[in-house]
Amino acid sequence: MSEFSRMIDPRLLTAAPLHLVASAEECAGLARRFALISVERLEATVSLEADGPVVKADGRLKAAIVQSCAVSGEELPVAIDTPIALRFVRDDGQHRPNEEIELEAGDLDEITYSGGQFDLGEEVAQTLALAIDPYLTGPKADEARKKAGIADEAASGPFAALAALKKDS
Repeated sequence: MSEFSRMIDPRLLTAAPLHLVASAEECAGLARRFALISVERLEATVSLEADGPVVKADGRLKAAIVQSCAVSGEELPVAIDTPIALRFVRDDGQHRPNEEIELEAGDLDEITYSGGQFDLGEEVAQTLALAIDPYLTGPKADEARKKAGIADEAASGPFAALAALKKDS
């Protein structure tokens, strides 16, 4: 079960946008799931529009998280503000997992569902996961690299010889 489940029945949609807000318990569960120090706040405002069996979801996700610097481990507060653009499509039973299919750009954020409902909350959580920078570094990252003996990539990486040539010219 998802930490942030919000089941939606497409037959009961209204024109009013939905405002989803995660509780403290849901935030704690999402923090564990995404290996964050904490999720301080997660909310989304989403407009749903049915077009036959397809439901288009457009809106905005806003979150405040605390994550670790990828290098130093220091705690970094991060504000996330990202658009939500999804399409929920009823599973017609035609999907074959080993069949190669060609995807169009509009198909990339298409979520199939079966039965009479889909989980909008889980897709908001997935949108949050995609917005998290896994390589986020903070102000103490350079100091931590030096302490660990990790050289500057520009000075020792594949372009170090080119950088040296540039200095000589």
